[in-house]
Amino acid sequence: MAVILFTSGSTGKPKGVMLTHYNLIYNTNSILEYLKLTKGDRVETVLPFYYCYGTSILHTHFRVGGSLVINNKFMFPQTVVEDINKYNCTGFSGVPSTYQILLRMTNLKDTKLPTLRYITQAGGKLPEIFIKQLIDILKGVDIFIMYGQTEATARLSYLPPNLINEKMNSIGRGIKGTELQVLSSEGNKVKVGETGEVVAQGDNIMKGYFNDKQSTNKVLRKGCLYTGDVAKVDDEGYIYIVAREKNIIKSGGIRISPKEIENVILQIPEVVECAIIGVLDDILGEAVKAFVVLIDNKHSIDFKYILDFCKKQLPSYKIPRYIEFLSTLPKNSSGKILMTKIKQ
Repeated sequence: MAVILFTSGSTGKPKGVMLTHYNLIYNTNSILEYLKLTKGDRVETVLPFYYCYGTSILHTHFRVGGSLVINNKFMFPQTVVEDINKYNCTGFSGVPSTYQILLRMTNLKDTKLPTLRYITQAGGKLPEIFIKQLIDILKGVDIFIMYGQTEATARLSYLPPNLINEKMNSIGRGIKGTELQVLSSEGNKVKVGETGEVVAQGDNIMKGYFNDKQSTNKVLRKGCLYTGDVAKVDDEGYIYIVAREKNIIKSGGIRISPKEIENVILQIPEVVECAIIGVLDDILGEAVKAFVVLIDNKHSIDFKYILDFCKKQLPSYKIPRYIEFLSTLPKNSSGKILMTKIKQ
């Protein structure tokens, strides 16, 4: 064992993930290959190194002799944009909230970034509207949409930048040496359009959870990691995450993905962030509730405005019954939204 990294705790209590030296080397080498990193690369990082995504940025750049610019002032997001040019950064990495804040609360869209070669996004699903804005703003910059888990050292899959428009919202396919499948509850590969659980196999999979045999046995079965993520596949084997199984809303006997509703509400330009949960309802079992963060309070966005906006694009059973406005969503130090806190 080389290190114990803790999971983000975004959907439950953090667990200690036991990773070996070989896990780290194996995953690092796979990431280097598709990002084409060299000693000339310099990445600006806003992610902490005790988070697997941040650790992988550190390891990959150490491995090739590149360099890192550490920005721990994300509460002043404009400094992030400025530092890319100030230090001639070739790369940048962030979780969904990172890009949502940069796109809605900085002058990123009006800034030229001549040294930037690529950006990466992982740590959750970035809504389509923000991906399209990044494509529009960062012309000539490679945009890597990625997927991973701490239990897989860091990275499990990536979508090649040249497919970002054709395979919008896909997490791609497994990285080199890692097999990703989407399996039904019976253990069979799902057909196109069906949903199942993402299951991973490769030398980047953890030894297990520290002092937690029960949880280890639940996710590690016959050498495979059962991720708990619900997904679909297309006819070429590209994977599309639907939701975390823990976050699926069951309303009136219908399973609802929170991401679909979040994507609609985030189309409103004044909305920076949105989180959707199910709350107890005597008739439906669960009703949809939205938590919304606005850029500021100087506009007329209210419950009715969001409700009317949703009615134009969503069926009635997916329209939020409750909306609560917050100044910010609760996050951990990696910038990932803490769904457990929101549900509390």
